[in-house]
Amino acid sequence: MSFLLAIHPVNPQPRLARQAVASLREGSVVAYPTDSCYALGCLIGDKEAMERIRRIRDADKNHNFTLVCRDLSEIAKYARVDNTPVPDPQGVHARAVHVPARSDARGAETPAKPEAAHDRHPCAGQRHRPHAAGELGEPIMSSTLLLPGDTEPMTDPHEIKERLEHQVDLVIDGGHCGFERAA
Repeated sequence: MSFLLAIHPVNPQPRLARQAVASLREGSVVAYPTDSCYALGCLIGDKEAMERIRRIRDADKNHNFTLVCRDLSEIAKYARVDNTPVPDPQGVHARAVHVPARSDARGAETPAKPEAAHDRHPCAGQRHRPHAAGELGEPIMSSTLLLPGDTEPMTDPHEIKERLEHQVDLVIDGGHCGFERAA
């Protein structure tokens, strides 16, 4: 049975953020808000939780996860940045960055990479979200919360709790997210 935890999206309450972190450290699969929709996440390296996310998404073992980092400096631990310029994050609340994945940045059989990545050029998809990963102190593996048969990712935390009641451990209620379509 999942638990709904309401955390303010701009000024997260430290006590509640610590609860979410403790849940991740215990092996939970968490539904959490991003800049455009909700996502499923787990602690990096937690293969069992990653497999649960694959089952929820009805994805195969080659499913591409996104590595969610607390800041751009953390990316260097998990991605090659030797020939890739990394944008300056100052003043940016959230930014997606795609850089080549390091071979040891594996939470499962394949490196983290965005779904649009070309197979010949594996890359890690990092989303810089200071409030989402800052308290944890390490990245989380993440996947857009798009359920089988749905055409758009989920954006309502109460609907997520209702539909995934027995599949996720925690739903972080950061309010309704607006899905932004690419032009």
